[in-house]
Amino acid sequence: MRRFLPFVLLIAVAAVISAIGAYYFNEYWIHRYDELIARQARIYSLDEKLVWSVIYEETYFRAWKIGAAEEVGLMQVTPTVARAWAKETGFHEFEKQTAENVNAFLSDPERNIQVGCWYLEKLREKYRGYSAEESMTLAAYNAGPSRVEEWSKPAQNPTLMSEQSFIEKINIPSTKSYVTAILGRYREVLRGK
Repeated sequence: MRRFLPFVLLIAVAAVISAIGAYYFNEYWIHRYDELIARQARIYSLDEKLVWSVIYEETYFRAWKIGAAEEVGLMQVTPTVARAWAKETGFHEFEKQTAENVNAFLSDPERNIQVGCWYLEKLREKYRGYSAEESMTLAAYNAGPSRVEEWSKPAQNPTLMSEQSFIEKINIPSTKSYVTAILGRYREVLRGK
């Protein structure tokens, strides 16, 4: 038994070092875009913690990810949204880049977060002041504004519809999960966990 003790200790030390390394790598991984997120969130008057939570859910901070519906990058922005953003900016160079190679354009983390924040704020404008503003905005980001209208239509006054009532009306399981996961994570981050 004594001759195995150094081997067991070596394995224990290696396990502890691996766990510590994994923890710090994960912290680096999920916070390496914090400065970009904060900068773009401020420009579009969004809470950076909400944007961070969206990116966490969409891609877990993988800038190269391409979605099933051709969404690109950290915030899974569609080519259509990118082109609309480029047109609205009035910068011909952005319009040219999104026309020539929208995937390359959206693979740049700065541009992706910029366009994603622009779109998130554009959607939020529709629901500003609503009781379920955040959940409606997230649902629209995931499933489209027309679905949010459909889910909030039964309410006499959609502006007063509670967050819980709205989430219960979401009839696409993946969207319901998306909204609740982001809101849960966002509120955890706000509480400082």
